[in-house]
This record gives sequence, C-alpha cells and structure tokens, in this order.
Amino acid sequence: MKIAFFDTKAYDRDIFQRVNEKFNLKIKFFDTKLTEDSVSLAKGYNIVCVFVNDVLNKNVIDKLVENGVSLIALRCAGFNNVDFPAIDGRLKVVRVPAYSPYAVAEHAATLMLSLNRKIHKAYARTREGNFTLSGLVGFDMNGKTAGIIGTGKIAKILINILQGFGMKVIANDPYPDYEAAVKMGFEYVELDRLYKESDIISLHCPLTKETEYIINKDSIDKMKDGVMIINTGRGKLINSVALIDGLKTKKIGSAGLDVYEEEAEYFFEDKSDMVIIDDVLARLLTFNNVLITSHQAFLTREALANIATTTLESIDDFINKRELKNEIAYICDNIKCVIKDMKLN
Repeated sequence: MKIAFFDTKAYDRDIFQRVNEKFNLKIKFFDTKLTEDSVSLAKGYNIVCVFVNDVLNKNVIDKLVENGVSLIALRCAGFNNVDFPAIDGRLKVVRVPAYSPYAVAEHAATLMLSLNRKIHKAYARTREGNFTLSGLVGFDMNGKTAGIIGTGKIAKILINILQGFGMKVIANDPYPDYEAAVKMGFEYVELDRLYKESDIISLHCPLTKETEYIINKDSIDKMKDGVMIINTGRGKLINSVALIDGLKTKKIGSAGLDVYEEEAEYFFEDKSDMVIIDDVLARLLTFNNVLITSHQAFLTREALANIATTTLESIDDFINKRELKNEIAYICDNIKCVIKDMKLN
C-alpha cells in the first residue's frame, strides 16, 4: 500500500525515514497541507497521514474515499479537525494518543517561568547591551495556586512540576481521577472556584463542544486580577478577543500561548517576510506580557520518535489486518456522532 504524508517538515521526514527502515513502507512526503485544493494529490494512495492543521471536512473525506483511501493516520493526539459524521464508517482513523506528555507539560511550565520572570524581555534587552532591571519584577511561585483544567497524563506531570515549586494545585475535569488527587495531593473543584482562586490557569483539556471557548469574557471576569493563563491544548479553548480585552484591562496579567484558534494559516510556516493580516493575532503579538510559541510544545526528540513509531506501527497493523490499538472509536447515526473515549490528554 502507498502512503501520502501531508504537511511535512524536514524534521518529520528525517524521523519517519529513519523509523521506516524497520517497516519498509512506501511513503511519499508532501509539504502542502491536506485541503480541498490539495486532496487530489491523494489519488493513487491507500493511506493518508495528516497533522493538526490539515483539513478533514466532508468534501475532503468524500474525495479521499473516491480516490480509494481507506485509512487516515493522524500523527497527533487531537482530532477536532476530523468530520466524523462525514466518515460514517467509510474510513478507519488512527491517532497517536500519547507521544510525550513530558514534552507538553515541561513546555507549559517553561511558558509560566518565562512570563513570570520576564525572560523574553530580559533576553531582548541584554542582547542590545541594556542590563537594567526595571519592569522585570516577577513573583515567587512557591505558595501560589495553580488551576489545572483537564487532568490527563500531561496535566498530572505538570502538577508534579508545579508542586515541586511549592504551589498549591486545584483542578477541574468532567471525569475526575479522585484516586490520583488523593495520591498526588491536589483538589478537584468547580470551575467558578478555580477561576476565583488561581494565580495561574493552565489548559489541558480536549477541544469539544463543551470546552470550546471555556476561557471567555464571563470566565475571565471571575478570575483573580493579574491572573496568568497558559494554553498548550487547542486554540479554541480561548476566545482570543476576550483574552485581548482582559489583557487591556489588566485583569489578565500575562498569557502563554502555544496554540491559537486561527493558527492554521501561520503556525509551522515562515511568514517573516509578510504582513500578518490576522488582526487578532497581530494584536496579541503587540503585548509584551504575551508569549506565543508556534505549537511547539510537542517538539522534542523523544516525542518525534514516539510519533513516528506509533504512526507507522498503526499503519503496519492496518496493512496486515491486525487490531488497530490506536483507532478512534466512534459511533455515528443520522442524528449524532459520539466519540467513545474523550479522555485524550
């Protein structure tokens, strides 16, 4: 079977080629994202492998089926870009449920520390010979409260890190792991209390209809003055316009974003010679208390190796008609499409 990889970068091609020495699969790498305009490239391929910003709407899925594609392999954990009702059992879908929760948790902690101690500002200053300390005052994380929304693998690792700083941790999750809470020493609370008491709020929940814009004007109004917000999950967990308003009024003291709700046009690409026409993203980039990274939380050597290995193992299992351990289990009827396992993080 022939496999088309979309939206690949040099680091993708390097690691997948090395791991593929074990499997000897027939892979073709494309730089372009999978969209309605590029889906014709999948003609003649049996399997497509895609990433977080590839488009898998009804039109694309219909064309993939028409072209003879029988498996979609997501080389990521999230799948909010997949229109499952349109799939309706015509294709199999697999993902990488966990590539390195340490990578994402450590990046979230990095954003917190950098924002708190103004590392990005200090770096820019000293590069120009400015060694003043004005405007670089941070706070002791010891004794402060961190609110964690979503308590999967990534969040639990982050909780351990933050407790190492001496922080109190409170959390919210629709599927609470009370055993872990007792063992690790954190407390599950209602969202309103989490908003009210947290000095830092970090998002680690999947993007669903229930969590879309979980950070919005109403929730921001309930937060502590000067709260720090960290998002290494999905862009649409935060209403960016409400975030900007909170930053302007100083209700939000700082924000660390590894994702952005309209990131597909910009993230993973070099746009340094272009004007950013996304007014919201352009505005966020003007705040010196906002630190934006381009969806790189996952980007460690260990994570890339795990992504490649898990993805190619799933493809090899599909080709050889073995059980698909990482298949996304879903049930579709004429009314709704239900994902069985929503504990993704």
